[in-house]
Amino acid sequence: MGRAFEYRKARKLKRWGHMARTFTKLGKEIEIAVKAGGADPSGNTRLRILIQNAKAENMPKENIERAIKRATEKDAADYKEVIYEGYGPHGIAFLVETATDNTNRTVANIRMHFNKCGGTLGNSGSVGFLFEHKCVFKFKAGDADPEELELEMIDLGVDEFYPEEDGITVYAPYESFGSIQKWLDDKGFEIVSGESVRIPTDTKELDAEGRESVERLVEKLEEDDDVVNVYHTMKEADEE
Repeated sequence: MGRAFEYRKARKLKRWGHMARTFTKLGKEIEIAVKAGGADPSGNTRLRILIQNAKAENMPKENIERAIKRATEKDAADYKEVIYEGYGPHGIAFLVETATDNTNRTVANIRMHFNKCGGTLGNSGSVGFLFEHKCVFKFKAGDADPEELELEMIDLGVDEFYPEEDGITVYAPYESFGSIQKWLDDKGFEIVSGESVRIPTDTKELDAEGRESVERLVEKLEEDDDVVNVYHTMKEADEE
């Protein structure tokens, strides 16, 4: 398996242990998508894919419907997507994606988490170059020949292609998100999920004590209601 696949697998195994927080964060992303493109999934590609992502995470249907309804209400929160960058303990780079309706509150909380855990919040661009921005799709292709599909998708920009028992997973530069999504729709393939991910270009291995200090910061950040995703350059144990 490729580096991106193994890294994402390790991150997914951790994320599945935080179902309630995952639902809250997906709800915010759905609200942002509705405000940007409307409440009709058939005319809002991002919303349609987020609904698929939510279903893949076993988010209850009523939770999805509530998030869509909240976004259409007159006094709905105006969430913005903001990325924060910094360094954690032992020089581990962090990139933190948030969805917030109060950037002053969010930056203060993010800075507090870094400071309390031996890290430092940096400026925009300070660590972003250490991560590749990728899109990842999982889809069902029916009886299509995987080898032929892979050749076609390479032309779309796909650089990692993995047939699995329950579907096909592909990775590509994030700029290819729209073209890949359209191609899958045009082909009539069922998109199970589609999302943006940040893959570190290099990872650093730490001893048990070092890992614990970094994981403490990860946990604090992931517990923050405004945080959507936390990426870092520490080597995951499941990548071994």
